[in-house]
Amino acid sequence: MAAGLFEGQYVWHPAADDRTLASVCVDVRAGRWARARTALAETRGDHALRAHRSLVLASEAADSDLAERWLAEEPAPEAALLWARVAVLRALRAADARDDRAEPLERIALSACDRASAADPADPTPWVAKLAMARLHRLRDPAPRGLLTAPPGPWRLFAHILSLDPWHREAHHRFLAFFFARYGGSVNAAWDVAAFLAQRAPADSALRLLPLVALVESFDPARLLADRVWEQPQWRSTALAVHRDWLPAVAGYRFTPVLDLAYLAHALVMSRREPEARAALTAMGPYASRMPWCVFGDPVEQLSRARRACGLPVPP
Repeated sequence: MAAGLFEGQYVWHPAADDRTLASVCVDVRAGRWARARTALAETRGDHALRAHRSLVLASEAADSDLAERWLAEEPAPEAALLWARVAVLRALRAADARDDRAEPLERIALSACDRASAADPADPTPWVAKLAMARLHRLRDPAPRGLLTAPPGPWRLFAHILSLDPWHREAHHRFLAFFFARYGGSVNAAWDVAAFLAQRAPADSALRLLPLVALVESFDPARLLADRVWEQPQWRSTALAVHRDWLPAVAGYRFTPVLDLAYLAHALVMSRREPEARAALTAMGPYASRMPWCVFGDPVEQLSRARRACGLPVPP
């Protein structure tokens, strides 16, 4: 799917060019779930689209009772999935805010994930939602061979998800996040896991970006020459390989993978490869994401700076 031309303003909505999803989000904000049912039902068998739509819809529904009402009126797999997504989002928000309700909300979320997975055993999405909560208790299964740091983590849960979809994008990102230092992991463990997962993935997979995600996560502006790290041969070659092998496949996606394109464009700009970065930014069209730009300052300013460096227009 082509993202469309940049027409002078950034579009920050996570639905990006999934027009069906963007339209359904309006309904969800108004408290209506009928079109959400259709939008999710048509993703059965397309795990990437199902993950994307269910997560975006959950972000729209989390502050209302829509998911509860839908599930009470129609206990179908799609209603159970949205309820699981909403419950997990609420539990994570409460835990991060150190809210007294965090533990009961987590129990509700785990139960909701179990209900959704029972409603559709072939769907990895409820298990991915459960994986997002693994960091709350630091699950410590032993790591498989092949990792220098051998970091313990939710390896069994991750393996089950891979048995349903071996290249599930969100699952890989949720799993990597478990090892981030801000969640109790370490920089070395995150780099180790990112490299391990990326090396397993096909050359034309967006999962090859995982080391660049870990690199952004480890960014420390106080470190000497911190913003020159991307110019090192290992990181520059990683970004160029993703540009060569993955970027051409984006045109065949059902929705523009804005976040992945943003990580690629950022890495290429930081490694002084503006011609390649221009191609990634152009593929994004007008759509924008806060990450990774917000790590380095105001996301609007950082994205505009990157576009200017590549000779692309920016908002007035």
